[in-house]
Amino acid sequence: MDETYGRPRKHIAVVKQGSESLNDKYTSPMTVDKVHWFLDLFDELGITVWIDGGWGVDALLGACTREHQDLDIMTSWDDSAILTEALSARGFVDIYTDDRKDRNFVMGHPSQGMIDFHVIERTEDGGAIYGPGEIAWVITESELNAVGSIGGREVRCLSADYQVRSHAGYTLQDTDFADLRALHKKYGVELLPTQIKEENDYRIWHRKKIESDKSTII
Repeated sequence: MDETYGRPRKHIAVVKQGSESLNDKYTSPMTVDKVHWFLDLFDELGITVWIDGGWGVDALLGACTREHQDLDIMTSWDDSAILTEALSARGFVDIYTDDRKDRNFVMGHPSQGMIDFHVIERTEDGGAIYGPGEIAWVITESELNAVGSIGGREVRCLSADYQVRSHAGYTLQDTDFADLRALHKKYGVELLPTQIKEENDYRIWHRKKIESDKSTII
């Protein structure tokens, strides 16, 4: 277990040709209004997109529970190509990340913020595979059939069961624990034993850190 509880290395994003100040332009919070801008674009393009990540959790909860730094989406290869072309035409740029792949990349705009792509391959059974031939993360049809709302607008999203099992393989933070507990409270979805243990360990670590900080000040 990682005792440092550092922020999970989801992405380290820097504009390829830019400076630190340029990078700051792309990291403004992803607000409800910005999400609605993307939803309008998805509708205009006629593409199928699932909202994932933190906004995917809030969509299931039907409320914005915290600040979000980007918009995570899932979409097919074909729809991803359509969307990236449309975003480029609207001034979005490719954001360099230390773990960039064709199936997972970030685009950003100074006004509209960052959108994080997770490209999936649909399967005959109605589900999908993320990273076929590599990580081969299987997503079931029922997990793709969830519906939520963001700012009063209905959106496709991933199910609560999916959100729970996808919160694994990296160091969870307090926001992750809050998301998981909120999903458990609303949907009754069971948390993984490793998540419960990690939350308990995190609470112990956090309490000790506070006590240590207090003693240092004194």
